[in-house]
Amino acid sequence: MPALEQAPQLTAASAAAAALELYGVKATATALPSERDQNFKLSLPDGAAYVLKVANLHEANPLLDAENSAMQLFASCPDTALAAKFPKLFRTLSGQAIGQFKSNGANHSVRLISFLPGVPLATVKRQSAELLQDLGATAAALDVVLADFKPAAIQRKFVWDLAGAAGIVNEHAGLVRDTALQTLVRQLHANYLEHAQPLLAALPQQAIHSDLNDYNVLAGGGADLQSRNQSITGIVDFGDMLISQRINELAVAAAYAVLGKADPLAAAGHVVRGYHRINPLSESEIAVLFHLINARLCMSTCLAAYQQRQRPEDAYLSISQHAIQSALPQLAGIHPRFAHYMLRHACGLEPVPHTAHVVQWLRQNQPGFASVVDLDLRSVRAAQFDLSVGSALLAGDERENAAGPLTERLFAQLHNAGASIGINGYDEARVFYTSAAFAGPTPLSETRTIHMAIDLTLPAGAALYAPLAGVVHGFVDATDRLDYGPVIVLRHMAGDTPFYTLYGHLSRESLAGLRVGAPVARGERIAWIGAAPINGDWWPHVHFQIITDMLDIACNFNGSALASQREVWRSISPDPNLILGILGLPATPRPAAHSTPALLASRSRHIGRNVSISYRQPLQIVRGWMQHLYDESGRRYLDAYNNVPHVGHCHPRVVRAMQAQLAVLNTNTRYLQRQLAEYSEQLTALFPAQLRVCFFTASGSEANELALRLARAHTRQQQLIVMEAAYHGHTSTLIDISPYKHDGPGGSGAPAWVHKTLVPDVYRGRFRAGAADAGSQYAAHVGSIITQLQQQPHGLCGFISETCPSVAGQIMLPAGYLAEVYRLVRAAGGVCIADEVQTGFGRVGTHFWAFEQHAVVPDIIVLGKPMGNGYPMGAVITTPEIANSFANGMEYFSTFGGSTAACAAGLATLHVTMEEKLQAHALHTGTHLLAALRALQTRHALIGDVRGSGLFVGVELVRDRITLEPASTEAAFISDRMRELGVLLGTDGPHHNVLKIRPPMPFDTQNAAALVDVLERVLTEDFT
Repeated sequence: MPALEQAPQLTAASAAAAALELYGVKATATALPSERDQNFKLSLPDGAAYVLKVANLHEANPLLDAENSAMQLFASCPDTALAAKFPKLFRTLSGQAIGQFKSNGANHSVRLISFLPGVPLATVKRQSAELLQDLGATAAALDVVLADFKPAAIQRKFVWDLAGAAGIVNEHAGLVRDTALQTLVRQLHANYLEHAQPLLAALPQQAIHSDLNDYNVLAGGGADLQSRNQSITGIVDFGDMLISQRINELAVAAAYAVLGKADPLAAAGHVVRGYHRINPLSESEIAVLFHLINARLCMSTCLAAYQQRQRPEDAYLSISQHAIQSALPQLAGIHPRFAHYMLRHACGLEPVPHTAHVVQWLRQNQPGFASVVDLDLRSVRAAQFDLSVGSALLAGDERENAAGPLTERLFAQLHNAGASIGINGYDEARVFYTSAAFAGPTPLSETRTIHMAIDLTLPAGAALYAPLAGVVHGFVDATDRLDYGPVIVLRHMAGDTPFYTLYGHLSRESLAGLRVGAPVARGERIAWIGAAPINGDWWPHVHFQIITDMLDIACNFNGSALASQREVWRSISPDPNLILGILGLPATPRPAAHSTPALLASRSRHIGRNVSISYRQPLQIVRGWMQHLYDESGRRYLDAYNNVPHVGHCHPRVVRAMQAQLAVLNTNTRYLQRQLAEYSEQLTALFPAQLRVCFFTASGSEANELALRLARAHTRQQQLIVMEAAYHGHTSTLIDISPYKHDGPGGSGAPAWVHKTLVPDVYRGRFRAGAADAGSQYAAHVGSIITQLQQQPHGLCGFISETCPSVAGQIMLPAGYLAEVYRLVRAAGGVCIADEVQTGFGRVGTHFWAFEQHAVVPDIIVLGKPMGNGYPMGAVITTPEIANSFANGMEYFSTFGGSTAACAAGLATLHVTMEEKLQAHALHTGTHLLAALRALQTRHALIGDVRGSGLFVGVELVRDRITLEPASTEAAFISDRMRELGVLLGTDGPHHNVLKIRPPMPFDTQNAAALVDVLERVLTEDFT
């Protein structure tokens, strides 16, 4: 490879001298990475910049002329946005396109071009689907412009021409020192030789850039964090330009786009989708694309091994090799035909080319098929089971979905429906695929949830029959739990096209005497339905699946798919009802009436616009279990946000308690109830002795309203002290005492009887953690308000605050603050109200109630949110004296407050909290979480403060740790990005720059580690 030996060796000073001499440009030169030539960035004092290109001594001027012509072609492009993505050529002072500069005894060909904005794509750590599609679209637009560009100089043989991959790999593969890597290269190369190389000669050829690697592609743009660096802004270095197969352009771009991706095939699909939209590909080009992607990376590996022997000191020659070495095992693990189908889908084509023919043949011949079971499926009375994510037939607890209990539920439904058979399943999203075989590489990865078969439920031992003639393709006893158990695959012919039927969850007797290749007649008995645990430990049924390509798998073919690959798998495994002929089954693909876009549209028509919805891409949540939520596709999310399901989403004890009570009675407090007495006794036993009177409500807002009434009735005053940024509820009165609302958008400020004191925020408040006795200083501000009130003809009603202000930013009050405030307020005749809606019931870990951390006893306590684990409840706890003041003749009655069902829910939630020791659990988990977040803080300057107690945690984000400029947009972006990666949290604080973490209490240390891992990934991708 003589080009490396002829690489120029100019210094930065020489480059600056060349720029001044040839172009009159006085600038500072900085070397840029390059392989065969030299490139220097020229920085001018006014901020302008150019690139000085010094050609390889081996490079002939006609090739440089061709590069210049290409740049001029793009400069004249009528699409100005496209033209701006390519460098502009500047002529020398004497008008030459190529200047000559002598250095070290050699004449160097020099050119000056514009410096394009952006950063190398390789340095962009978060590469969105939009960015990758723009990469494909830019490559396509480039090729459209170059379609008729045919200078003689680029009709050449060139070492980096992808069409010559076979020669490069054959010659240099032996130089790859890592034997495992060399084996992968040879394996992928063999596939390329067999499936791609013979087809190349017939594919369209034209001028292509030929080296759209991730250092020759620049990314930038974006007015916000979401779109920052998510557009292609530049294409540089036309030094590899040549005439070659058009598809090679896309293959090179996609090859580097897959590097570092958890799902390289999805990344390639985005690039291909963008390219095909602008410059449509032929089916023949798509057929070889995956092999060409692999071939480019194999070429790069082999050439890097060769070049490093020539110039071991040049790190640029191996700049992509680590990423390539990681990607090749991923790519080798993808079946080439499956990759082909995914790329066809990206182009809007039927993924499996022959599926349409198979489907048409099945439709034409369906009347002649035999029944798979001893029933006429066209007329039998059948029960259609719903086993989708949100089905009530399924439990959140996977133990309740085991073969025994699920069998009981399904056969009970079968009996109740008077049906002979149960039918369900095709294209259904499910959550009971819980074994490791269905999981992704990390706890938060997408799992296989989409069922690609129809399940026919019959008693174990029911006979099964071949619906049409074929041969035995394969059989195996897949013994892992939740696998098929005994499974048989038959091969059939649709004319000249093979397809397959799979029968899973059989009896072991079904496999006796089978032989691969043995003929099977239409209607011949082939198997019997198995029983648990032999059948994979499922309820008795047969999993019946059509397969149009076995992907070289002998028998145990996937019966479920990733939701992100759903359309491709529908092509690989079309609707089994094409054979079964069952009337009345839902159409596939399923109707879109309940799709997320449809629900959003309905919401916009019928729900008020200021009813908020979370996340840039809203979630359709259909199931919850403990600390997880599930969307309609079965995607599981770690819930670090919702503190309402205190003991976990759908905790079975709470659910059973509510169901049982609702089945008997749900009435109000006008009648004597054992449940009301038990709950009030057990609840008040957890408070200081003087707090023993309860009033129950249906919400925290109603409870805070009531607390205010009690305070006014007892003090006969109205003036109230509240914290800045406080939020206590959504009623009119509570908006008045909630500065977070009345000082925000749509608010009208505080009424005259509401007085705001400082939030005792020791991170960004007036008195900070380093100040002596910050608690007393903040309390003194409350004292000053009281003094002002005493100088007016107003008495003090009281002081209300959350014990740990949540909306104010997950604030932990400084030591001594609350005790001093309570002393001052009581001395002025007021009462002290603790809003424990967010922090009660052991959430802070150290104590059951957050006020206990401060060694104080409030006069009135407000409870809400977590009391009933999702059942709407609230309560006010107070002293007999205050309760007596409230008993002034006016009846208090809440229709739903303290109802029998509410008390049942509250009791169950309280018992679970105590018996499962969730307070201690919160302290243990929270200690781990806070330590991990503080370690993260040392590595990421965006994290200004980490604070909290137990499972009440805040992470405050700042752009500058000195000025404490709030990183509000960053917090919103991080929340959205973490949702994309499977973790749900929210933002809070006056500046909306605090990540709030308040998960259901079962949230454990593994969950905490997963959350921190995802947060670090997001911070690393976009903020380092």
